[in-house]
Amino acid sequence: MAFEIPKQPYSGKIGVTTVGTGSGALKFGGQDSYPFYTFEGSAPNPPKIAMEIWDYDPSKEWPAAAVEPFKDVITSAEAWAKKCVTEYGADLIVLQLKSTDPNGMDRSPEEAAQVAKNVADAVDVPLVVWGTANNQKDEAVLKKISELCDGKNVALSPIEEGNYKGVGASALGYGHCIVASSPIDVNLAKQLNILLGNLGVPSEKILIDPTTGGLGYGLEYSYSVMERIRMAALTQEDDKLQLPLINNVGNEVWKCKEAGQPIQDAPTLGDPENRAILMESVAAVCYLLAGSDIVILRHPESVRLVRSFIDLTLNGGMAMDVQPIAKKLELQEADLVALSPEPNLELGEGAAPAKEKPAKAAAPEKKEAKPAVEKKEVKEAPAAAAPKAAPAAPPAEDKAKAEAEAKAKAEAEAKAKADAETKAKADAEAKAKADAEAKAKAEAEAKAKAEAEAKKKAEAEAKAATEQKAKEKEELQALRYKRALEREKAAGERKVSTVTSKTPAKEQPGLVDRMIANIDRIHKRI
Repeated sequence: MAFEIPKQPYSGKIGVTTVGTGSGALKFGGQDSYPFYTFEGSAPNPPKIAMEIWDYDPSKEWPAAAVEPFKDVITSAEAWAKKCVTEYGADLIVLQLKSTDPNGMDRSPEEAAQVAKNVADAVDVPLVVWGTANNQKDEAVLKKISELCDGKNVALSPIEEGNYKGVGASALGYGHCIVASSPIDVNLAKQLNILLGNLGVPSEKILIDPTTGGLGYGLEYSYSVMERIRMAALTQEDDKLQLPLINNVGNEVWKCKEAGQPIQDAPTLGDPENRAILMESVAAVCYLLAGSDIVILRHPESVRLVRSFIDLTLNGGMAMDVQPIAKKLELQEADLVALSPEPNLELGEGAAPAKEKPAKAAAPEKKEAKPAVEKKEVKEAPAAAAPKAAPAAPPAEDKAKAEAEAKAKAEAEAKAKADAETKAKADAEAKAKADAEAKAKAEAEAKAKAEAEAKKKAEAEAKAATEQKAKEKEELQALRYKRALEREKAAGERKVSTVTSKTPAKEQPGLVDRMIANIDRIHKRI
């Protein structure tokens, strides 16, 4: 019998969102299984890689490793975008509108919209414009961009609960997509999608931005939320979450302190260029595994490594064929040996004498006393040297005797120590037993006391209930008696009415007259 891999059934499917127009348009979503689970379902639209560009020259703010690949085009957003597409193979371009920040350059909506229009005209791939998360300024800027880029199906971001009405209406009017951004929360993401749906924005025009965190605690939060969004969409049929996901990875990773820290400040973190590229690549891979459809990256080497991961995961192959990071800056290495602490060599020397106790410790000292013997032989005559060898026996006997005494002494000390330990153990066990008995006795007393109090309380409650019941019964009887007296009094005061007997009329009405009378009576009742 052939082995069959167990498969997870899915009841939902991710919707498809299209960004861009014409031959350069890209579709995202459409999966009917978990990310990269191609053995359980299909992924008609593999994840795509976007590269970010800024709307002004950030050379003075970025680390050298991020500036180096774009130093010849970084002053022109259009040329920068072209290089990302033609040389580095970006699937999308993300224009970061950093200059519109009210706390920074505060560029006007008209200027920002013109830059976005120029970039959209310069490349043939879809464009995403990303604001500064200032709701009021973003609304004005994105509405102007929406108007100027009419018909280009640009993705407008970030759209939050504070500005979704104005930007959503503008996107509907000019045919653009929306990136719904929520602060790392499944319920808030769903709520914003519902609000956009109520506004009239179709789900085919929405991408979810769950808010992206860099490496560390932020990544764990974002990863968990994305997992829950995908689970709700695929296994719980939540149509408000069956939308593609986008993650602004590069912007978050490269603004971390560690991404730009020089090797002098962090020698143990390795070469700054390799470090930042690996941080960005690892974060992107994590978000792809959580279900991301678009990852926004900055460095071209990160783009190459992440693209190789996507290809290998979907199509198979050997990761050994992937080339290592191609550095553009000089390799920087720290002398870790010089930074490491001095080894403590005394630990090994101090341990040796402890193993060789009294006898062997004294032996080397007697062997090293030979120079004194030789000195004595030089003073005396050579003939007398032979007889002196006879007295060698007594030192051997003394040595054996000393060893025996030391051994006996050690055994006595060991026995005394063992007896002391046995006694201490017995005392501890006795104390523990006494403590356990005292504890058990205290618990039994406490239990008995609690039971007595509970019994007393139950009796008091039962007595109170009985008294209350008797009181209610007395009040009910008194009320019934009072009502009976009132009824008797009312009956005595009531006048006896005379009953008028009915007699037949002298002239009886005919059948038609009776029918008319009945109809009139019924109409009067109605």
